[in-house]
Amino acid sequence: MTTATDTEIRPGGAPVVAPGSRRGWLLITAIAFLSGTGMTIVLPVLPFITLRHVADEASLAWWVGVLEAAYALSSFLIGPLLGALSDRHGRRPILVYSVFGSALGYLLFGFGGSLWVLVLARVVQGLASGDLPALFGYVADITPEEDRAKRFGFLGAVSGVSMIVGPAIGGALSQISLDAPVLATAGVSALIGALAIAALPESLAPENRASRLALADLVPVTAIRNALARPALRPLLLGTVLLSLPFVFFATNSTVLAWDTADWGPAQVSVLLTVIGVLDIAIQGGLLALLIPRIGERGIVIAGTVGQAVGCLGIALAASWLSAPWLLAGAFVLFAACEGGTTAALQGLLSARAGADEQGWLAGGLGSLSSAAQVAVPLLGGWIYASLGPGVPYWLGLAAITGAAVMLMRATKAPAGVE
Repeated sequence: MTTATDTEIRPGGAPVVAPGSRRGWLLITAIAFLSGTGMTIVLPVLPFITLRHVADEASLAWWVGVLEAAYALSSFLIGPLLGALSDRHGRRPILVYSVFGSALGYLLFGFGGSLWVLVLARVVQGLASGDLPALFGYVADITPEEDRAKRFGFLGAVSGVSMIVGPAIGGALSQISLDAPVLATAGVSALIGALAIAALPESLAPENRASRLALADLVPVTAIRNALARPALRPLLLGTVLLSLPFVFFATNSTVLAWDTADWGPAQVSVLLTVIGVLDIAIQGGLLALLIPRIGERGIVIAGTVGQAVGCLGIALAASWLSAPWLLAGAFVLFAACEGGTTAALQGLLSARAGADEQGWLAGGLGSLSSAAQVAVPLLGGWIYASLGPGVPYWLGLAAITGAAVMLMRATKAPAGVE
């Protein structure tokens, strides 16, 4: 019998962390924090590094978009493969591959030399983006179903903290040189890899691993289609996608909208984003754990979706007709703050509907869907914003959220006679 801090030696001699292991949870939390911090250290300097290689400053926005699209497209293509490999061979090898691959990508970006080297660096980083599916699978492996949403929420709060800490470190390091934050991120990635090799036990027991890799599940479009073909997963996946569409556009467009609608500059936007970050940490890191035992994941999803709908409505009104900075600020905060808790609860519900040998596959599919949205939504939403008006994307977003709410309420309703 194992204790909460034990590891077991399974056939083949590989140590496997016991379900409920405190050691595994603490280590994976530390790795998630370091990973988020490393990724966000580079945010303050990425455009300026790109600018060094751009002949015409007017094309900077285009090239920044190309770099992000290169990363998102690579992540889309590799997500199902890395998720399936983690189901077949364990979470730890994929995590190690991902962080060392990311370190190589950041080194390429830091030393650069031309725009095409920067594009190559982002492709390498995208092809190494298996850390999130591995983390998702690891948490699902060591956590009982009823506690998964709380733990996913806590990791979301940890990511929120890293998004505050990382840019601050990046800004300080940029005073040394523009390359210093990128090289520091490469160092953080290497540190995570060393920590995983030295201290992180495997979480997926041999008897819970996938017996084979299906080629069809390694092709992103096919993997997504196969996931959507399963009645238990389809409505939750579709609801998740619908909710992600307006949020992806908000994440890429909110600064422009604040400038156009309320004449806010970087200082006001930074304060607003900090408030959103702090609220997100409080919701996912504390409030979620209090609410789930009382209203369950379904209650969290419904409340969060309603909050996003009200927030999106406020943004649409402020962008379309009402020149009211207070309305825009309040709508921004409500919309963004409700997203994190809703996502965590949905992850818990999705994880519970997949088998022990499918957690990586599921996370890989979710990652591919997210990457596809990050490629398409900013481009399409930006065109709609410029052509039809700043409020139109948010009216469409409100329709998407309403459709998601109906779908998720039906999908999570208990069968008749079941309490």
